[in-house]
Amino acid sequence: MKRKNLIFIPISLFITFIFLSNIYAQDAKLPVWQSRVKTPPMGWNSYDCYGYGVNEKQVKENADYIAKHLKKYGWEYVVIDFCWYFPDVGPATDTRQHYQKPGYRPRMVLDNFGRLQPDPARFPSSKTGKGFKPIADYIHKLGLKFGIHIMRGIPRQAVFENSQIKGTKFTAADIAVQKDTCVWLNYMYGVDMSKKGAQEYYNSLFEQYAQWGVDFVKIDDLSRPYAEKEIESYRAAIDNCKRPIILSTSPGPTPVEKGGHISNNANMWRLLDDLWDNWAQVDNAFDQLYIWADYIGKGNYPDPDMLPLGKLSKYGPVGDERYTKLTQDEQISLFSLWCITRSPLMLGGNLPENDDFTNSLITNEEVLAVCKNSINNINILHSPTIDIWEADVPNSKDKYIAVFKRKEMGSGKIKIDLKSMGLNKCKVRDLWKKKDIGDFSNELNLTIDPHACYLLRLSYIK
Repeated sequence: MKRKNLIFIPISLFITFIFLSNIYAQDAKLPVWQSRVKTPPMGWNSYDCYGYGVNEKQVKENADYIAKHLKKYGWEYVVIDFCWYFPDVGPATDTRQHYQKPGYRPRMVLDNFGRLQPDPARFPSSKTGKGFKPIADYIHKLGLKFGIHIMRGIPRQAVFENSQIKGTKFTAADIAVQKDTCVWLNYMYGVDMSKKGAQEYYNSLFEQYAQWGVDFVKIDDLSRPYAEKEIESYRAAIDNCKRPIILSTSPGPTPVEKGGHISNNANMWRLLDDLWDNWAQVDNAFDQLYIWADYIGKGNYPDPDMLPLGKLSKYGPVGDERYTKLTQDEQISLFSLWCITRSPLMLGGNLPENDDFTNSLITNEEVLAVCKNSINNINILHSPTIDIWEADVPNSKDKYIAVFKRKEMGSGKIKIDLKSMGLNKCKVRDLWKKKDIGDFSNELNLTIDPHACYLLRLSYIK
């Protein structure tokens, strides 16, 4: 395991830990779909700020912001989340407004092969069968990449309308499992992958997405319960379409006992349910990232969800419109945890409304380098009060270390044994403050506030 199991000890005591060397063997040759994701994906997702109701103008505004202000730091994906095919109902926190009523009303737009199309009221460039290609083209011209969210399965409306599956003699009813529906959204039936026409349906979806120019697909309702056969079918459909599409599964928690399977099929998989701007949910991420530590950094990435930073919930779905309720220390800890664990970085706030502090978080190149480039990321102390992660800086003897105080209780004094890490003497740099804090021999003493953290680079001195 890529972590050291330590006995939990009171924070009132100084904590000394011993460095555990852990250079795992990199795969000699990764599958193509893994090797194309050399660093964790970084971008923006519409859900945390626009819920079910994002429109074309808002997507383009966020894409423009990334291109102008964030692209140079590595941010590149623009992802349209939830229900882009559902008729516009405007801002709402009541998700029942987004259910189809009896008679499959309101009707969503499907093509002749039962494939969902963008709502033309919200995405006017999609009219006359163009789908998302005009938006994808717009985003690609900015030097960015385009993504969408879909639900597992086939639309119930396609079964009702007796849609044919492209390239086959089969219909939606032939492959749909009508007893298998998502418990929190009623648009879709599951697909029986043993039936003829089932794989062909998923192939037809991704052939269309490839024609649109989609680079990233987030697929929902795959993990609770874990839909093993359908996950494999999506992997096969992406490979079949010949476009290098990133596959992200949702929601969480993904069962850890399925780690081997999901890491062999997806680029990202969710560890949590939807993450919002309260510390209790952020705190839960420490535990999930700990148990998934062995899967970090092999061409695919455990995903603790989007970053609830900046302006949230303009259209719902959780709470009123607001800037994140996380304190500045909590935001720094959140971002540091995602970076030291090489988690995908997907911004959830409405980017054009970013404040200066939010921008200072997401444009710190020294911090982002930890997410992009660190290797051998391990958890060396996991407890309900203190969490410590360590990683190597490539091509050097330097190390990154992140120290978090999860709880309010107990002393915040921590003693780090540098000698046991092979760094008898080292220069210590605070990556958030972008300043060196001194040369240290044998040990480093830190004082840390509740919900705060240190993200440091320790540079070897001969």
